[in-house]
Formats: sequence, structure tokens, C-alpha cells
Amino acid sequence: MLLVDASVWVSLVERDSPYREAAADLIRGQGTSLTALDLTLYEVANAIGVKKGNADEANRINRLLLRCCRERVLSVEAGLLDAALQIAAQHDLTVYDAAYVAAARRHDLTLVSADIRDLVSKGLAVTPDAADYP
Repeated sequence: MLLVDASVWVSLVERDSPYREAAADLIRGQGTSLTALDLTLYEVANAIGVKKGNADEANRINRLLLRCCRERVLSVEAGLLDAALQIAAQHDLTVYDAAYVAAARRHDLTLVSADIRDLVSKGLAVTPDAADYP
């Protein structure tokens, strides 16, 4: 199973994203077997709805996420937050990024991200084009 972070969902609407096509293929290929964090919905809304000024597109991507992930939208709770704080300090990450790492570890998921600098380069995630899926 794959835990897909916000950067992958956002790359679906970024025309210049090097992972746009791979992200679309991943989401089409995995269909309803992806996992997300509840935090992802807010990050997508912020990145697309606020920063890009396109609330309709943010809502569309979030509806797609909810359709694909269904019951597999994981809540960030106290134990996960504690683990995220430790991971953030250990790897010099934001707590947001560390929450994805903590959730992937806790649930034995592969973290998929387009965040090369903070997650992929540190061996904490794989890119959409490197994600292992059928």
C-alpha cells in the first residue's frame, strides 16, 4: 500500500511538474487502494486553493483524493504527532512532512512524494515514477 503526500496530489495540476504524468498514472493505476493523511486535504487546499488562487481546482483534487482513499484517510493523533516530532528533529523536517513519514512507518506503507529535497533525497520517500504498484 502507498501513502501519497500532498505534493503528489498538487503535482496533478502543476503543468511544469516533472511528476505530473507519473502522479496521474499512479492515481489511475492504484485507483481505490491509496492512503492519505487527513492533513493532506488541508495541504492540497492551501497549495492549490490559496497559493494558486483556485478553490474549485483544490476542491476537485480533494474530492478525487477522498474517492481514491475512501476509508484510508488516516487521522493525525497524539501518538503519531509524538513520532512526527521526533522524526522532524532527527531529519530536519517540518512536522507536516514528518507526519507522513511517521504514518508510513506505523502502518507499513511506502511514502510517495514529489518532495525531493526534504523526503526523497533523505531516503524517506519514493517519487511517483518510482513507486512500486501493479
